[in-house]
Amino acid sequence: MIKTANGVWKLTLGEPEQFTPERFRENAIKIEEIERLPVSQKLPFKETSISWEKTKRGITITLPMKTDEDIYGFGLQLQSVNHAGRRRYIKVNSDPAANTGEGHAPVPFYVSSAGYGLFVNTFRYTTFLMGTNTGRGTSSHMTAENKIHEEFSEAALYALKRAKEERSVIIDIPAADGVELYLFEGSIPEVVQRYNLFSGGGCVPPMWGLGNWYRVYGGSDENDVKAFGKQFREEQIPISVLGLEPGWHSHSYSCTYKWSYLFPNHQEMIDELTAAGYRFNLWEHLYVYPMAPFYQELMDVSGDYEVWNGLVPDFAMEKACRVFEDYHRENFVKKGISGFKLDECDNSDYNPSNWAFPDSTQFPSGMDGEQMHMAIGVLYQNLIQRIYKQENARTYSQVRSSGALAAPLPFVLYSDLYNHKQFIKGVVSAGFSGLLWCPEVRDCANGDDLLRRLQTVVFSAHSLINSWRIPMAPWKQTDIKKNLAKEEMETADYYTAECRKLFELRMQLLPYLYSAFVEYSKTGKPPIRSLVLDYPDDLAVRMIEDQYLFGDSLLVCPLTYEEGTSRKIYLPEGSWYNFFTGEKLEGGREHTVSAAYNEIPVFAKDGAVIPLAKPVESVSRDTVFEMEIRTFGEAEGSFCLYEDDFETFAWETEQNRVVIEKKADSEPVITREGNGPVRYCF
Repeated sequence: MIKTANGVWKLTLGEPEQFTPERFRENAIKIEEIERLPVSQKLPFKETSISWEKTKRGITITLPMKTDEDIYGFGLQLQSVNHAGRRRYIKVNSDPAANTGEGHAPVPFYVSSAGYGLFVNTFRYTTFLMGTNTGRGTSSHMTAENKIHEEFSEAALYALKRAKEERSVIIDIPAADGVELYLFEGSIPEVVQRYNLFSGGGCVPPMWGLGNWYRVYGGSDENDVKAFGKQFREEQIPISVLGLEPGWHSHSYSCTYKWSYLFPNHQEMIDELTAAGYRFNLWEHLYVYPMAPFYQELMDVSGDYEVWNGLVPDFAMEKACRVFEDYHRENFVKKGISGFKLDECDNSDYNPSNWAFPDSTQFPSGMDGEQMHMAIGVLYQNLIQRIYKQENARTYSQVRSSGALAAPLPFVLYSDLYNHKQFIKGVVSAGFSGLLWCPEVRDCANGDDLLRRLQTVVFSAHSLINSWRIPMAPWKQTDIKKNLAKEEMETADYYTAECRKLFELRMQLLPYLYSAFVEYSKTGKPPIRSLVLDYPDDLAVRMIEDQYLFGDSLLVCPLTYEEGTSRKIYLPEGSWYNFFTGEKLEGGREHTVSAAYNEIPVFAKDGAVIPLAKPVESVSRDTVFEMEIRTFGEAEGSFCLYEDDFETFAWETEQNRVVIEKKADSEPVITREGNGPVRYCF
């Protein structure tokens, strides 16, 4: 093994393939930041414990695994968070049929409670068997017979069970003759930080991107969009970003990237709403329709199969990227578009409207369809990020597919296919692999369900309402048929007011969340994460899938509508305080808490210092936040706010650290250091 950085080791097996996630990285490893991390645990096995062999189907790798190991990672996982004892199939798929590991952003990286992490540097559809099997003859000593079966059911027969005997991690990589492995030493949080810093450090979005987003009805024209902008300001709904859906294209599925007849004066609309404090995000996919202005330029740098009558550009080639980038830069970015939403890039095994090119597709670069499916989401993110870097403007965009080494890319994963509990599991799981996830609000059964879903999204990486199917805001009418008929529900005023409170809460938390993202860039610590990343030695948090940390100090325990108005929660050791009421609860045990449909259980740890901003309707280059400081408990504590221009890349060299220190029996002390602009007023 070769040492790559402090606690990071590289092992090359056989002859690795030409196309890998590492080859397309555009962000250097943060060596200095990795050096600052401690190594509390060395690798729990020797290099000689890793075996591999070349087979007819590819290569198989075997590593030791203890019976009590807990396993996390594998990208965005929506059906389980702890993967010990499970089989994970790392394949991009928009419609995972079961808890297999497939999904929008499967990543061949996992972290073990045994004290290590493993990244397999491949774009192949890789299978990981995490302690599911033993080698031939391992069980030959067993002699039990005639054991009574206590329950006859599939649930009992197929239930997840921990093995009592030593097992192995088995990794099956098809087609390849070799592969590179990266091993990360340390505890669970140290490994995740190392992986993110190895990827290039976490992204730092613009402040406006962390505000509230609203994607408008797909059939909207430019007057409808302007009406939304006016309505939100009149009703004091603090929306920062307006998203346009497929109808803005003159042809979509596949796309022309030209404005449709619905937007004859689109630049006037953009300029008018930009002046009112809005940003614009445009929906697209990368299947290029023959009427697209750059179609012919892409003909010889696209795959040999079409999707929806459109070319599939080979973004592993410089020419394809340049054509796509140049058009987007000149026609959208320079004209006021702040980001994009890439849809249908995530394969589709089970959808009748197939947007998947065959795995056998050949691309001019030499990549095949299997590799391109795994790579295309990150390749797109790279090219969009290059555009905004060249324009010295940060973006915060959306994408339906991502993969390995994506932590530095300011893109949030999304999908509208899941129930609320799955959305919450996605929030918990994404942070293990350098990904961001939006539990977007789209379908809701009624007004109370809307509030429950909005509570979760406000405490996530991306506060988004997706109303592409309805012409009125959901707080006016949750029933889709009645919304399409523009019939307001009788309780519209109540739900408008309650949604406004949640949107304002998000705006209050912007500086707190922004600073968590800056820490993500500097330390690799995810801004939103599983409890096990802060409490790795607390066995009680190992299986928790419906609670998560929002920054360093807040623990969020969302409820779904189906759960009603109470739930059990677990608080780690120490004292905790209800964020809204200040009520004290002792940690190290479970509690049953109550929360009306317009309330969400959120707890601040003892000693927490939470800076809150006076809500603003949107964030501009000139916004100065009026700040108040809330403290919790009797323990001493501190918080570091980061302050810069909030929208350009000047933050990398021009930034202030505003440290708020809480001492016992005294008012918080604030100190500011740095060379950035002053944007917080206390």
